[in-house]
Amino acid sequence: ISFVISMNEIFITGGTGYMGKRLISELLKKGCKITALVRSGSEKKLPAGCAYVIGNAFHENTFADKIPSGATFIQLLGVAHPGPSKKEQFKSIDLASAIASAKAAKLAGVKHFIYVSVAQTPVSIMQAYQQCRAEGEAAILKTNIPATFIRPWYVIGPGHYWPLLFAPVFKILEWIPSTSKKAKALRLVTIKQMIRTLVNAAENIPAAGVNFIEIENIRKSLQQKN
Repeated sequence: ISFVISMNEIFITGGTGYMGKRLISELLKKGCKITALVRSGSEKKLPAGCAYVIGNAFHENTFADKIPSGATFIQLLGVAHPGPSKKEQFKSIDLASAIASAKAAKLAGVKHFIYVSVAQTPVSIMQAYQQCRAEGEAAILKTNIPATFIRPWYVIGPGHYWPLLFAPVFKILEWIPSTSKKAKALRLVTIKQMIRTLVNAAENIPAAGVNFIEIENIRKSLQQKN
């Protein structure tokens, strides 16, 4: 895939969340113009210097006309701390917002859609989550907007360190031929790696089609030159 470099205006959902606030801060440092979609009252949670619009993330007609034409759209909105018990929330929040965002982006003439999806690996315990994210990807693809899909499994960082307890077990499983492939597919990534990956994605716009960034490339993101 060939790329063109541009980081002018960015529209973001999920900007007040775990990943969103960190990403906005990094993009602002690079001189980007950021507009975040928020619910009324949540604008106070945004980093200083970030513009915002009040709207309903599940209804594209409440914010589509607020998206700058030619902007990069970053979709981060989703259920906090996803787990097997949140199947219905994945549909009503993650998928519903992705579909609305895809429609809004198309109406607004967005030039690049960045979507934080999930690794599509055979793990039955989180099948509902993977299915909703896959359907989100499909909704975005239908718009024909050049897209970047970032596919981590679990992002570790402040308040999200518990999977490190199992890191030694997964390392052993990587060495066993019968479990190696699945264990490698579930490797953890850090919040710093994710933010760097998102910034890289915002800097590198697919000229056409879609770019998939899988776990291994997320883990290598900090090795790339800024």
